[in-house]
Amino acid sequence: MPTAQEQYDDAMYDFSTADYDSAILKLKALLAQEPEYFDAQLSLGMAYYRKGDYATAIAEGHKAEKMRPNEQLVHTNLSLFYMKSGDKQTAEQHGLQARIASWKGNMAAPEAAPAGDPELELAKPKPPPVKVGEKFPDMPWKKGKRVG
Repeated sequence: MPTAQEQYDDAMYDFSTADYDSAILKLKALLAQEPEYFDAQLSLGMAYYRKGDYATAIAEGHKAEKMRPNEQLVHTNLSLFYMKSGDKQTAEQHGLQARIASWKGNMAAPEAAPAGDPELELAKPKPPPVKVGEKFPDMPWKKGKRVG
């Protein structure tokens, strides 16, 4: 039996070839097995949108919103769905929620960045270069040197 990811990939292939009916069937089957599969839920709403079934797209979009209420893409999709259905006011509300979600994401703690990636580290001052032949400072641990 294929994994959930393989099933999702298969549904997304159908989606990418504009076979929305097949994608919807596969995404529904996947969600029946894995009801918390967020990407499948989000994609299901978009498949209905592409078919022109805006009411069902909105309903599926709200299911994704329940899974991740602060996800920017959820609100972006809902804004699009509502705009196409003619509800400009609700579309604008979800557009604002998407913008707020993006701001929250941009203000995430720096430790959220992958460790060790030099592109994501803050600039650090470079240590001064050591000149060849320069005397090192006194080494008090050596015998006969005085500290102080």
